[in-house]
Amino acid sequence: MPSLPRTSRVVQLADLPDGLPGPEHFGVVEVPMPVPGDGEALVRNRYFQVFPSLRTLIGGGVKGTPFPPLRPGDTLFGAAIGEVVSAPRDAGLRPGDLVRHWLGWREHAVMPADQCTPLDGALPDPVAHLSQAGVAYTALTRDARVRPGDTVFVSGGAGGVGSLAGQVARLLGAGRVIGSTGSPGKAARLVSELGYDAAVIRGGRPVAEQLAEAAPDGIDVFVDNVGGEQLQAAIGAATPGARFVLVGTLAGQLAPNRAGTTAPVEVDTFQLIAKRIEMRGFGGLDGTGPRPEWADRVGAWLRSGDITFPHARVAGIENAPRALHELISGRHLGAVIVEL
Repeated sequence: MPSLPRTSRVVQLADLPDGLPGPEHFGVVEVPMPVPGDGEALVRNRYFQVFPSLRTLIGGGVKGTPFPPLRPGDTLFGAAIGEVVSAPRDAGLRPGDLVRHWLGWREHAVMPADQCTPLDGALPDPVAHLSQAGVAYTALTRDARVRPGDTVFVSGGAGGVGSLAGQVARLLGAGRVIGSTGSPGKAARLVSELGYDAAVIRGGRPVAEQLAEAAPDGIDVFVDNVGGEQLQAAIGAATPGARFVLVGTLAGQLAPNRAGTTAPVEVDTFQLIAKRIEMRGFGGLDGTGPRPEWADRVGAWLRSGDITFPHARVAGIENAPRALHELISGRHLGAVIVEL
């Protein structure tokens, strides 16, 4: 094993916020360098993803979901790409290999070697393995079953999932793609850069009114990353037999007057029944192996330039708390990645 520093830095939750978390609620702390035990790998992280669901974990988590709540003193976690420093001889990992794992928000991570997934080159840029392309592709193909000519509405069109879902829907044959976002500037970018035909802006005129103008013949597919008013508007605009897939709950996660653990919304069930709307929660990514279908297709699209991976890179673990604050406040378009 090469010579290693005696300490490593991690991002910890310092205090529970009263409302939305800010940089002051986190600390970048030096801890002893982690030492791998039997069957464990030591990984030097290169990139990790900043994601809004941290608000839910800080708020106490949600029963039935796989991730535990975060308490003061806990180190944050999330998807990361790292370089193997050491691993068991029989693990199939060599020093220098790039792997994907779930112990981000730290410079070094130790975990069971079988929790590291080697990158296989399916995507042209290692950072693209931290994209939500798999979620966008699977939600559209398996859960919503997009068909040629469909009108597709994506709420949160400028977020990590939405910034890819519009592009993927277009390549899958959608006839019209509409996204929602929080500012006129982002709305313009949805149309000019990300494959959307039109955008509706929350916080101005009623979303239902804007959606009726953008989709006068109704919507056939709804990929919902937000909930709230946008889900209500989608039900009103749905065509008979429309397919809805619920991927995220940003309306609840980013509400300053809630804990981020609930996302209540009143819906008209008469409309669900009368229009025979099919609504289902996102069922997770397809495939248990290292090379699911989405990776091959998205990798080919990225290489050809048919799609892009919109993201902002923030340099330095010391800036990770600020990156989370910027994500929550809607500063960036696409994913937010911390580069170490």
